[in-house]
Amino acid sequence: FYFSPSNRPAKRQGQIAEADDVALVLHTSGTTSRPKMVPLSQRNLCTSAENIKRTLELTTRDICLNVMPLFHIHGLVAALLSSLASGGSLICTAGFDANRFFGWIGQYQPTWYTAVPAIYQSIISHGSEYRRAAPDHAFRFLRSASAALAPGTLHEIEELFQAPLIEAYGMTEACNQIASNPLPPAARKAGSVGVAAGAEIKIMDETGQQLEPGQHGEIVIRGAGVIAGYENNPDANARAYTDGWFHTGDQGFLDDEGYLFITGRLNEIINRAGEMISPREVDEALLVHPAVVQATAFAVPHGTLGEDIAAAVVLRDGHVVTEAELREHLFGKLADYKVPSRIIFLDEIPRGAIGKVQRSSLHEKFAAALEQAY
Repeated sequence: FYFSPSNRPAKRQGQIAEADDVALVLHTSGTTSRPKMVPLSQRNLCTSAENIKRTLELTTRDICLNVMPLFHIHGLVAALLSSLASGGSLICTAGFDANRFFGWIGQYQPTWYTAVPAIYQSIISHGSEYRRAAPDHAFRFLRSASAALAPGTLHEIEELFQAPLIEAYGMTEACNQIASNPLPPAARKAGSVGVAAGAEIKIMDETGQQLEPGQHGEIVIRGAGVIAGYENNPDANARAYTDGWFHTGDQGFLDDEGYLFITGRLNEIINRAGEMISPREVDEALLVHPAVVQATAFAVPHGTLGEDIAAAVVLRDGHVVTEAELREHLFGKLADYKVPSRIIFLDEIPRGAIGKVQRSSLHEKFAAALEQAY
């Protein structure tokens, strides 16, 4: 059985799937809205696997340790299909386990793996076990995707593993990879997700006008890896495309050398009395503080301002800092109106099954802790 282009199940006897046949249907992550069904074609999957293989220069000698779930585009394409495309080897674990991870490295001697920032943060906290469990091991590179990676996390991981950490940008609708930082000796830029590596990338304003390098707007993409449309969702499709360009919903800019910088999600922008705040900018400012290992800013309802901004942070083991000290730190890095009115401390920031934070629900989860501030 296969899904025909009309999205109706049909039966074909003894025929090989064609490029535009739908191979599988996944859901969007639904971090700020109701998930949508994404039909991925054979062409989408093969194109993306080849793009990742080329970007990472994968060969038959590479061994990938997969710690990502295979029900999500990150593990399915970036780890599994790219390894198959290269003819290399793949070790599929039952999922990331900080207590077993370094043992797997010692046992299987992988040359690379791909993960989300939450996994990297956990690895850092257990890093002292690495040389004990895998004393003679060396990675060729590491890869991070699916969420923003804090610069401090990148530097700590590279110091731990003595290998370059390649940050990439992707989404389900693009069958994973859109942009990627290149491998050394090519330039990697701090804060950037790299150059186009699977789709053509432009920046577009609200009127549909393509913008010049350095100008901020919505990231739009097109290419053989990008879906033709959502499953059974004409309203979403009407909003998603402009002259063949797919709207990612992400905000950012390209520099003069074509490196992409993401500044946030358009539907996560906080409107504080008419002042627009990207929570990602607040996250990054908090993560500069040496005591902070995880940070997530989010909107909270406010009777006068409409929305106010709060943040949840996780501190590094052994570090102590007060809410007042963190806010003072932010006043030196952000405009005053962008500084959260309340910062709460957690042992762990809640994440979905694939490691993404659902900002839209955080004010409800932390209502009791925040109530006294408003």
